[in-house]
Amino acid sequence: MVNMVEWEEIRRRLHFGQRVSGRVVQVPRPGMIGVFVDIGLAVGGFVDVLLLPEDAARWPAEGTETEFEIWWVDERTQVRLKPVDRQFLREDFDVWISRWRPGWPRELGLPVLAIEPPSHGA
Repeated sequence: MVNMVEWEEIRRRLHFGQRVSGRVVQVPRPGMIGVFVDIGLAVGGFVDVLLLPEDAARWPAEGTETEFEIWWVDERTQVRLKPVDRQFLREDFDVWISRWRPGWPRELGLPVLAIEPPSHGA
């Protein structure tokens, strides 16, 4: 577990869309939550169920080594990831992203600290 000072230092080095290699270390409830990924940092990575295929049989299994992009980072000490390999990505990703995160192409390469998290009350 890292403290907040260490977490801020890690966050300063991360950019949206930055590619990282990782190994899936846990798939706690296939089809329900997402997958936990070791990306070689002092904090873990996580791919949310919303970014994974609807059919959990297509999710990366424990031990799978593949590339991910940094999708989101906030105050939680965890790096949210997006699979690079389309076989591990939701089938309608291109349509879905245009609705739920249309700014993604403009965010690529920006430091994660440059983007404010969405307001939950708005």
